[in-house]
Amino acid sequence: MKKQGKTLVRLLATGLLALAGSAHATETPRPLKVLIISMFEPEAAPWIDPFTLTEKVRVPGLSPDAPDLRCNNDGVCLLTTGMGHANAAASTLAVTLDPRFDLRKTYFLIAGIAGIDPARGTLGTAAWARWLVDVGIAHEIDAREMPRHWNSGYFGIMTKGPGEKPKFDYRTEAFQLDEALLQKALALSRDVPLEDSAEARAYRKNYRWAPANQPPRVTQCDTLAGDTWWHGHRLGQHARDWTRLLSDGQATYCTTQQEDNATYNALARAAAAGKLDLKRLAVLRTASNFDRPYPGQSAYASLMASSGGTTGGFVPATRNLAKVGGALVRDIVQRWSLWQDGVPAQ
Repeated sequence: MKKQGKTLVRLLATGLLALAGSAHATETPRPLKVLIISMFEPEAAPWIDPFTLTEKVRVPGLSPDAPDLRCNNDGVCLLTTGMGHANAAASTLAVTLDPRFDLRKTYFLIAGIAGIDPARGTLGTAAWARWLVDVGIAHEIDAREMPRHWNSGYFGIMTKGPGEKPKFDYRTEAFQLDEALLQKALALSRDVPLEDSAEARAYRKNYRWAPANQPPRVTQCDTLAGDTWWHGHRLGQHARDWTRLLSDGQATYCTTQQEDNATYNALARAAAAGKLDLKRLAVLRTASNFDRPYPGQSAYASLMASSGGTTGGFVPATRNLAKVGGALVRDIVQRWSLWQDGVPAQ
């Protein structure tokens, strides 16, 4: 009787799974025009009211902190992945593999805050990326033990030292985004008025050069991903050098964040399965803090100011995501007949 009971349970379970699968199979997939990808709640919040993202759609596999997509009736949804490489990849892939969504014509917008090189921008700056470069895939020797003539203890895996470009054995080291979409995003958003704060205006005065001490603006420069929250002049120079090295001199380091290469890779896996078009991805990062200190300040003090939110850049940066990225999202929705088959010329 025990064996028969177990068999019956297995049969019932198999039947229920089959019924669930057939229910999903008969459900018409929901086409999305835009999927906005944020990483944590302060990045997501500025999108919700302006885009009426009031519908919640529970998706298996998302972060327990943000288990729902937030959607509207215009074909726009917002995903909050959770912070860091692992969360971003897992959550993004979970959405792309959900059979309830038709993403074949969807545009994807990664929109998150970042640290910024003061040679390239300032607090509140909004930077559209052409290149996504991973800084974490590397050998590391502690600076106190590295060869004396080296300027960094970081170098490419299976290379002999700094300055030698590694083979891309991981296949996630560097990605170049679609140029037509990048240029369209810039054209639509370059004149968007950006938010600022009195605290940010005061803090940026500590930097004696432009653009660090100027008001924020929309720009184009490239982004570096890695889960370590690094800080300082020496690591900042490594970021510049590494970005140039991995892009064969084509990319200019600008913003530092954690997730973008992982998110891209998850989308690439889904694209390989025929789920989406990878050319429809744009990446926007807004500056909540500087990545290195101002003259006379220590790297540690600068990091504490950045992580403690006393630079005044955090709130303007989060709000500028929806202001700048929103220009692209609105144009896609309002002129969908022109966007649905690819980036329009006009």
